[in-house]
Amino acid sequence: MARASTVQARRAGFPADIVSVAERALRLTTRDLEVTIPAVFIPVFMFIMTVGALENFAEGIPGLDYRAFQLPAAVMFAVTGVSRAITVVTDIQSGYFDRLAITPVNRVALLLGLMVADFALVVALTVPVIIMGFIVGVSFETGPLGILLFMLIGGAWGLVFAGFTYAIALKTGNPAAVNLSFLLFFPFLFMTTLFLPQEAMTGWMATLADYNPVTYVLAALRSLISTGWEPRVLLEGVLAIAGVGAVSISLALAALRGRATKA
Repeated sequence: MARASTVQARRAGFPADIVSVAERALRLTTRDLEVTIPAVFIPVFMFIMTVGALENFAEGIPGLDYRAFQLPAAVMFAVTGVSRAITVVTDIQSGYFDRLAITPVNRVALLLGLMVADFALVVALTVPVIIMGFIVGVSFETGPLGILLFMLIGGAWGLVFAGFTYAIALKTGNPAAVNLSFLLFFPFLFMTTLFLPQEAMTGWMATLADYNPVTYVLAALRSLISTGWEPRVLLEGVLAIAGVGAVSISLALAALRGRATKA
């Protein structure tokens, strides 16, 4: 008489679907180092070049530690635009996405699972930037808890920006369009307090910065380093991330529905 098999099928359901998709995405991350290596190199390069070029000039601004001021900008470069969107394009072109869409797996989980993996990755990418900050003498006024919140805020920003890249990937199925999506970020970054405090900027640039959500994310990150716990500044940063996320993730979900309908 044959013995009963001890192998059990994976439990079905929305959370299980998210976990399955996230696990696959994280496994593939280790094979796609061309995605993660630039995400570490670029912020380190920008930090070194910016501090090297402007630190002496910034000494004229009272109370400004320019290395601490620039560390959150480096984090923004590290976490923005990092996603598995190019994998979605590959799956679309190979037909794998269409096959997934007609299986019992929850379609929303196809997107959210990838974004869970992205969040884990971008939080991890903040670590080498923080280590670089420690090496050059930056310290956190908020201590270990502040460092953890710094990582989570950086990861949350990277997550909500990834919504735009997924929307483009699902809508176009075009790898070139996804690769160019990072350019969406540059205007937001340079029209904010990237290089100087807002009070040191010219009038029209300071006005633009007032309406730029990146300004409030940077302010929240900088407060954790330099000024300690500032609930209002942190809340404004979180609300800015939530506002961008409401737009980006809605666009991604709409693109997902359109793509899944074609399957």
